Amino acid sequence: HSCQSATARPNSLSLPVKATEFWTTHRNGEVKLRMGESGPEAKPPLTVNQMFTSAVERFGNYNALGWKEGEQWKTMTYKDYYKTCRTAAKGFLKLGLKQYHGVGILGFNSVEWFIADIGAILAGGFAVGIYTTNSPEACQYVAENCQANILVVENHKQLQKILQVQDRLPHLKAIIQYKDELKEKKPNLYTWAEFMELGRDEPDAQLDDIISSQKPNQCCTLIYTSGTTGHPKGVMLSHDNGFPAIWSTESPVIFNVSMTDADKLQEVIVSYLPLSHIAAQMIDIWLPMKAGGVTYFAEPDALKGSLANTLREIRPTAFMGVPRVWEKMQEKMKSIGAKSSTVRRKVASWAKDVGLQTNLNKMELNGNLSRKPLNFRLAKCLVFRKVRKALGLDRCTRCYTGAAPITKDTLEFFLSLDIPLFELYGMSESSGPHTISLPDAFRLISCGKVIPGCKTKIFNPDADGNGEICFWGRHVFMGYLNMPDKTEEALDADGWLHSGDLGKHDQDDFLFITGRIKELIITAGGENIPPVPIEDAVKEAVPLVSNAMLIGDKRKFLSMLLTIKCEVNNETGAPEDELTTEALDLCRNLGSNATRVSEIAGGRDRVVYAAIQDGINRVNEKATSNAQRIQKWTILEKDFSIPGGELGPTMKLKRPEVMKMYKDQIENFYKEVLTPTTPDNPLPSK
Repeated sequence: HSCQSATARPNSLSLPVKATEFWTTHRNGEVKLRMGESGPEAKPPLTVNQMFTSAVERFGNYNALGWKEGEQWKTMTYKDYYKTCRTAAKGFLKLGLKQYHGVGILGFNSVEWFIADIGAILAGGFAVGIYTTNSPEACQYVAENCQANILVVENHKQLQKILQVQDRLPHLKAIIQYKDELKEKKPNLYTWAEFMELGRDEPDAQLDDIISSQKPNQCCTLIYTSGTTGHPKGVMLSHDNGFPAIWSTESPVIFNVSMTDADKLQEVIVSYLPLSHIAAQMIDIWLPMKAGGVTYFAEPDALKGSLANTLREIRPTAFMGVPRVWEKMQEKMKSIGAKSSTVRRKVASWAKDVGLQTNLNKMELNGNLSRKPLNFRLAKCLVFRKVRKALGLDRCTRCYTGAAPITKDTLEFFLSLDIPLFELYGMSESSGPHTISLPDAFRLISCGKVIPGCKTKIFNPDADGNGEICFWGRHVFMGYLNMPDKTEEALDADGWLHSGDLGKHDQDDFLFITGRIKELIITAGGENIPPVPIEDAVKEAVPLVSNAMLIGDKRKFLSMLLTIKCEVNNETGAPEDELTTEALDLCRNLGSNATRVSEIAGGRDRVVYAAIQDGINRVNEKATSNAQRIQKWTILEKDFSIPGGELGPTMKLKRPEVMKMYKDQIENFYKEVLTPTTPDNPLPSK
């Protein structure tokens, strides 16, 4: 691994508990904080309790949380939020939560999720989110790895997963179900109301002693990586780890994930992304707490369609979407636009041209566009304001994207509607964001600039400046729980975090991700090829394509798996056979009568196949070498999805899984060896 360093590193198993090293893998370990001499990184470290009490002092009577009961929105103030978290902490202690043991939380975002998370930390345990899509075995692995004393589950469905593996969880003392009535009574199984009752009359002394003994450089949260290769790793985050994203908001430097303090203008957030993921925890729980913002909870079926209604009701001031969320919005808007009258379509097309050009000019001038041109102001009045209102983003000053690569096509689509998407880049191991794009500092397809108090280093750069991206700062994690070898792979002797991502800086210090070391395709001929740019180029050239995955590692040529845009089942999230409205329109324009994926896949629709081959030919023409040309491809019978197993919880492509699932189709590509294409030896068209 490129993180290997010649300098000898300490063996974490023999590390003393006192904080002399940047990392530990012990649950009770302490680490040396990456403090600076001045600026934001010199600010005194705080525990979660200190941060929370500070928020209560400043914003006690402001609303902190909002949730829907029937048709009514209910709210909770910061004072009540803190008090309820303390009650939950006392309840956990009464149920036998031991210091440095986990409280696993398995369910959709809710008030109870936040309270269980913070209650676990106040009580001296670890807050541990578990993905709702996990199998019983995957839940068992996480619960046992963090030695969970208590598991908090949303409903009967999630409870069943735990009951199936309960006999393999020796540390488990209690289970709490926070939604719906219990369908069966069992020993040590509590409703949320019963659990809260346990802590209500408990004296404060024990909890206060635990809180006063906590240190900022100790672990309080475990984030489990999605485990696309092998078992998930427990990323140990300290109380101080959220520091750069949260506390740099006071910095005069502009590069931060700043939120306005509630006494000036209260920020409004909608929580819907999986809270077991670091991005959702930072944006939904910790950032609002620092600024006194209010977080509203979406419905559990948010990603199946109800999110749009919640956004229109709540009208957030900042919103984070993973690329797939923005792509779905784009597809929906395109299909609605296609049904508009000719005049409306022409006005929208004119407005988008104006919007894109004006915003690109503004971008080049770092936001210093002295006066917006008249045609832009007219476009805003006629189109942009209406689009924002329809999306529920009329108050939203920052629309973020992150957690997976986003295509230039989607970025330009929203930019043309005067909705710039600001890319964040980071990882669980950096407690969320490391770089950020901002209204007055962003570039298309760049992840922005490093946040204050943090540093980026490009390790072993090549002639073009491409190398492994390394992070430094107080946001760098403590280590992987009980995994010294894996920790040594990620952190070098000097304490730099090696991301495994490839990237480079431009002359203005904007960071561009160019690939991932583990995803890099190394062909049989020895050529290194990052797959994402080629996949994105195909999706742009062939709008009918939903997902594309490049194959070619240790192979003689490149091939590709493609899926077609189709409808999704609102209940299960599984792909259906029917084409989307956009896909139907594209087929009609090509002269195809297909209405289903099954009518196209397997070469059944020659018109569509010819159009796809044409798009791939256009991509191949721009290839930097023959080795980077796509020689063979196929359309799969169904789109990739979370329930199908091809996508992770944040819609990130699980390449090793896809390789296993479609190994027969992949092997078919390589049954007979093709001679690489050259001008003298053109390949026959498909």
